[in-house]
Formats: sequence, C-alpha cells, structure tokens
Amino acid sequence: MHGQPKYAAGFSHFDYVNPDAPKGGELRFGVVGSFDSLNPFIVRGISPKGPAFSLYSSTVLYEPLMARSWDEPFTLYGLIAKSVEVPPNRAEIIFNIRKEARWHDGKPITAEDVLFSFESLRSKGRPNHRIYYKKVAKVEKLGSHRVRFVFKKEPSGKYDLEMPLIMGLMPILPRHDWEGRDFNKTSLRIPLVSGPYKLASVDVGRSLVLERVPTYWGRGLAVQKGMCNFDRVRFDYYRDDAVTKESFLSGGFDLRRESDPRKWVEMKNHPAVKEGRLSTVLFKHHRTEAISGFVMNIRRPLFKNPALREAVSLAFDFPWINKALLYGMGKRTRSFFPNSELAAPQDPQEKENVGRRKRLLRASTILKEAGYTLREGKLYTPEGKSVSFEVMLSDPTEEKMALEWSRSLRRLGIEARVRTVDSAQYQERLTSFDYDVVRTRWFNSLSPGNEQMNYWSCAAAKTMGSRNYIGICDPEIDRLAAAIPAASSRKELIETTQKLDHALMSGNYIVPFYYFGADPIAFFSGRLAHPKEPPIYGPILETWWSKKTSSK
Repeated sequence: MHGQPKYAAGFSHFDYVNPDAPKGGELRFGVVGSFDSLNPFIVRGISPKGPAFSLYSSTVLYEPLMARSWDEPFTLYGLIAKSVEVPPNRAEIIFNIRKEARWHDGKPITAEDVLFSFESLRSKGRPNHRIYYKKVAKVEKLGSHRVRFVFKKEPSGKYDLEMPLIMGLMPILPRHDWEGRDFNKTSLRIPLVSGPYKLASVDVGRSLVLERVPTYWGRGLAVQKGMCNFDRVRFDYYRDDAVTKESFLSGGFDLRRESDPRKWVEMKNHPAVKEGRLSTVLFKHHRTEAISGFVMNIRRPLFKNPALREAVSLAFDFPWINKALLYGMGKRTRSFFPNSELAAPQDPQEKENVGRRKRLLRASTILKEAGYTLREGKLYTPEGKSVSFEVMLSDPTEEKMALEWSRSLRRLGIEARVRTVDSAQYQERLTSFDYDVVRTRWFNSLSPGNEQMNYWSCAAAKTMGSRNYIGICDPEIDRLAAAIPAASSRKELIETTQKLDHALMSGNYIVPFYYFGADPIAFFSGRLAHPKEPPIYGPILETWWSKKTSSK
C-alpha cells in the first residue's frame, strides 16, 4: 500500500512460516453458533464461521488473485495472478493470471471467472463488495488470462490508491459452476473452489470438514509454502460457550482462542495444564486490536442526543469490571484502533480511575444541563419520555457485564433491559439494524482503507447488512473515512486515521470495553506445533502443523 514490499521478487517463503512443516494430521475446532448456508458472499443466511482459520480466507477455499503478507501492514503478492501492471497514479490495474491455476475439477481459472466474480459481487454481493466495486469504471478482458480494471476518479480528482489492492483480494468464483444458479440465494451445495482445501462433508448447523487437496495447483508457490499443513480441519458447532469450553478441556478439539479472562484464568489452573498436556500461551502481537463494546443505535430517537450517550458511557464502571470480571487483564479501550499507532493521542488528564460515584455525579450533571429530569427515580427526556432501552446480546457469558452496567444506569433513573437471543435472531436483527443497544465489534488492520466507509459512512448507515451498526451519518466523518484510502504515504494515513478516531470517540457512540494486546490461545501441545515467532498480526493458524503427521 505504501513504500516498498518487504519481500523481493523470487522470495522462497514468508518469514513467519516453517517451510519444512510436515503435512498431515487433523486440526479440530469448536465454534459457538450455527450455519444454514454455504454461500458467504450474500447478506442472506448464516454462513459457517471459524476461529481465525477462516473458511473463506485467501489460503483455504476461495482464493483471490493475490495473497496477503501478515508481517507487513498491507502488502500483496501473486497467487492466482502471476504478475500485475499498475501505473504510479493507480488509475488501473492489469492482472496476468497463471495458466497453471486450476479449479478442483481440473478446469483452468480464466479471465471469464474474474469477470463473473466481479459482476456478481458488485451487483449481488455483500454491502462491502458493492461499495468497493462501484469504484470501478470499466473492466476489460484483454485475453484468456489477462484482465484490466479501470477506476473512477474520486471527487478530489485523484484515484483511490487502495483499489488495486482491493481488486487483488477479490475472491474468484468459477463461472461454469454457477451457471443456471441464482447467486443471491442461500445454498447448501458443496462449492467448487480452487484453494488448498475442499469441503469434504457438511452436517448443517452441526459440523463441517475440510480436506487438504494433495494436487492443489499452488502448493509450490512462495505464498503457500509452510501453509495449510493439516490433512483435515474439522469444525464442530455448539450452542453454548460453557459446553464448548468443557468439550475442549476434555479433549474434544485441539485449540481454543479465549476472549474471557475469567475462563482464561480457570483454564491456566486446569489439571491438564499442570500435567503439561495443555499449553496456555499469550502470543504478543503488534496489530490493531478489535474494538468491542455496547453500541448505541442512533437511528433510534433516544440516542440521537449526545448528552445521553456520554452519560450512559460514564455509568460503565470499568475499574470494577476489570477487577471483578477480567482479573485485571483488561486494558481499557480508548480508541477505535487500540494497540496501534493509528490511535488518536490521549489526553493525559483523562483517567479511568475516577470512582463510580464521581462518574455518576458527572453523568447526572450532564443530563440535567441537557434538559433531562429525574422524577420518582425515573429519568425523562426533555420531551417528557422515560429513558429506557434494550441491550441485545447473543452470548449468555456477556450478561454479567451488561447487568453490571444496567445496575449503574438504574442509579441515573435509566432502565436498561438485558436480553439474550439465539445466534440466528441476533444476526437477523443486526443485519436489519433492529436494536437499541447491541454488543458487537469491528476489526481494523494496520492499514485501514475502504472498509471505513462501510463502517461509518452515510451510505452504509442506510444499507442493510452494512457494518455501520451505529447509524453514523456525519459529513466530517464521511470525509475522513474517504480520505484514508487516498493517503499517499504511511505518515498521511496515520494522521488521517487519528483524526477519524478522535471524531468517532468524541461522539460517545459506544461504551468501549477492553483489549489484551496479546492472543490468549490454549492448545494441546502433544498434538500441535507452531512457528517460533508470529508475524506482527499475531499467530496465523494456517501456519501451524500436526505432531501426528500421516502424509506429504
């Protein structure tokens, strides 16, 4: 994206892999949730999710034209594309497709597949694809294995500098396999793909199994050396995280990423750890952490008032929550880009250690000055309506934090009802923006770009299925989000992102939670092995391997 790539032409493999990792064995995951569709490219249906070992990543099933390096902020190297041609102003990009690239049925990947993928995703794909690909002015087939994308100019008169990379990450779909089928419908049909794995079996809503393809066309490429080492990857789906955890501890699957500090501490004290069978490792990383919290839907009239948003945020007693629920492991999130240089500089006068009583007094003052009134223990808006709302959750383990916040809000006269729904209902309501407050998160890379428009823009606020969960529609935030992918240098990118971060945090749109600055991963050390040093983005599970190998 900016500057020079880390790896020179002709490099043999990424530094964060073990190029001699043995092939074979099985990796088993436990996942909370369910699925009812194998089409991940549309809003409809619930597609399978996996913990970091993504079912639809560039190294597993659906391959893009280029592969991402995880030890650089944002750099791509050839995968399906053997080479690219890009002018200095990035007004266009030409992809030269490898003639050896093949679908699993043996047919070659061609320019026709690239054109089909682009048109289908632009017209019927998820909102992020539709938003990105609208920036393409023209696409041309220059030959059976050569495609050219020409981009539209931005209102500034310049080109979006990120668009060549975004097109490089476009998943490529087989045109011949989709003929006669409606792209916009959910499906449980086993897809035809080109990656190192194929879907071998599916038990809807319960499990699915990936099998490594020994004849995978790209197995000798530098970007795939040391990657995708397991013969089989199995995902078992659970309704409840407590059951998932118990299954893991009893050996039901191999690895668990833990986001709950209480469960992490409990796990570290488990007999399997003391006996040396189970390893609990905090893998430090240097990526931007996800931001999570209670998100207020400002499409609702209640949350249009910034004074109320600030007051309910003050009622969140993080010091107590960190001590009682997080075992002191949490770092308070003060940015939409925590743990990175992209975060806006903090005011040294702002301290989180102010006691609950002082914070509630400050919140009461803010509400009173904004015209809110307290009568008989209930808070009323300036228009005379009682202040009450619902907090929607999808995981019962999140209830403790929500209930503690609800108790604090009650002292301000605010009624916050906590409701946990099943994963299908949660996803449906999230997609249609049908909630008051929801617990959700956003993931940002070290090189934010066009996805920021899908998170914060006016257009995304009106697009069902977008990730603008807040409903923000602010011209200045639109301007900053659009300026990020247009940044011409790393320095400009950082400065622009910090300004966006400041604007978002100043709006008090969410009650932010915490982050770790490390990945807590528990795994059975007798079964799995991993490279010594993870890249800056943290452990990449596709680089791990089995200690019980069976094939090459």
